[in-house]
Amino acid sequence: MKLYDWVIAPNPRRVRMYLAEKGIDVPIEQAAAPTDMDLSPEYLKKSPHRTVPMLELDDGTCIVEAMAICRYFEAQHPEPPLFGRDPAEQGIVEMWERQAEFQGMAAGAESFRNSHPAFKGRSMPGYPDPMPQIAELAERGRYRFNHFLKKADTRLAEVEFLAGENFSVADITAFCGLDFVQKFRLTIPPELTHAQRWFEQVKARPSAVATAV
Repeated sequence: MKLYDWVIAPNPRRVRMYLAEKGIDVPIEQAAAPTDMDLSPEYLKKSPHRTVPMLELDDGTCIVEAMAICRYFEAQHPEPPLFGRDPAEQGIVEMWERQAEFQGMAAGAESFRNSHPAFKGRSMPGYPDPMPQIAELAERGRYRFNHFLKKADTRLAEVEFLAGENFSVADITAFCGLDFVQKFRLTIPPELTHAQRWFEQVKARPSAVATAV
């Protein structure tokens, strides 16, 4: 078994942080150097999806997508439960994890990938052909990102973590996305005190410290 990582990217960090919370040790191979802006040709030969992370099992089966990999391990290592403790909590975890990925992380990515010079011609990951940047999408991404932060702040005024009183993969996804996009000046506004409290709390967890870049 081997986990293909790219230490600078937020999606592989979601898996590394999950594994750290579980205490699971998996051999890791980098799909690109930290200073590279493209995945290595060797890795791309293995992964037709052209994204990271990817888990390669001993029989050659490959699983991509961070949460798909985490679910594989959750089935084998159910304690501590990070996808919810009962049907209701599992549904809430799934709801907030998807919100965090598509309205938080993806929105931030839409903003910086359509505005940062390093992503010129690569505004979307996973495609072999050039994807031009669109300025309007950068602004839309920033709006979507801020909208998610406000929604999360309202939620976190009532509960300790996004899915309730228990830490879950929803918090991992939201944290890894937020921590990454801060490099591109997409930060939590100071008036969103509940979101800021949550962010600092998660940032101090051993799993977050161990996977920080």
